[in-house]
Amino acid sequence: MRITSRRVRSLLLVLATVATATSAAAQDVDFSTAQIHVQHVQGNVYMLTGPIGNTTVQVGHNGVLVVDTQFAELSDKILAAIRHLTDRPIRYVINTHGHSDHTGGNEPIAQAGSTIAGGNVTGAIADAGEGAAIIAHENVLADMLRQEPAPAFDALPTDTFFVRQKDVYFNDEAVQVLHQPSAHTNGDSIVYFRRSDVISTGDLFITTSYPFIDLAAGGHINGIIDALNEIIRITVPAEKQEGGTLIVPGHGRLCDEADVVEFRDMLTIIRDRIRHMAGSGMSLRQVKAAEPTADYDGRYGADTGFWTTEQFVEAIYTNVSEGN
Repeated sequence: MRITSRRVRSLLLVLATVATATSAAAQDVDFSTAQIHVQHVQGNVYMLTGPIGNTTVQVGHNGVLVVDTQFAELSDKILAAIRHLTDRPIRYVINTHGHSDHTGGNEPIAQAGSTIAGGNVTGAIADAGEGAAIIAHENVLADMLRQEPAPAFDALPTDTFFVRQKDVYFNDEAVQVLHQPSAHTNGDSIVYFRRSDVISTGDLFITTSYPFIDLAAGGHINGIIDALNEIIRITVPAEKQEGGTLIVPGHGRLCDEADVVEFRDMLTIIRDRIRHMAGSGMSLRQVKAAEPTADYDGRYGADTGFWTTEQFVEAIYTNVSEGN
């Protein structure tokens, strides 16, 4: 791949954006007054909604499994919410990707739990007492090690995988961690709770804005669309396309398949518009002036903040200009 000056500038801009995103978002939140709202999704699964993002929690007789830990400043409140649901130990933490608004609480939340050492003949679980295991794709570990400042050692994943799927059987439920390559980042996973029929998507699916395409971490619009298609493949709606498999997004409200389909269709339309414009020889400035997202900006667009509509268009233009 030929590295152009335009691409270098884009990557430098994204690196700077990622480096400041968490601190900028955190500065907009008064963590002392922030609340964690607990919503039972279905089956063994709950959604814990903070001031910015979501945590998914599975609760059962074996203990607690946590997907994404939000900001470190919210850890005490997330732990309190979990203790409101159960006094069983936290056994697993799963990170859907490496951004610190999803991994910031890894250390305190994992250290509040304990690993499973094994079981005896009666099926009872032995407690190793070393903190909960932190599961993530190996690219999440690599991404976290590149962050500045570097996370604490005890915040890093302890159980990484490099294949497309990692299975965990916990609380009498099959839990599948499904890697989605080159999407929001290169380390994204969705977490599928099969018995409860719930999917935790991380930032592959959100309801609050256009998705952040982290170019510096291998993100690509095509990978996001592929991941959304995978979510749609797994989900089964109930009557009149409502309910059925439920979706916990990285940010935003509880959803079902129809919401993911709408999001997928929107991204596909915008991607195809920008790809056609770029293929016709239009410059990035001309594409931005053509407003390829105009009919969706009222729902997802932003002129200020961490991730603006202009940055979203620029990221897609960079992706499609690479010939993909």
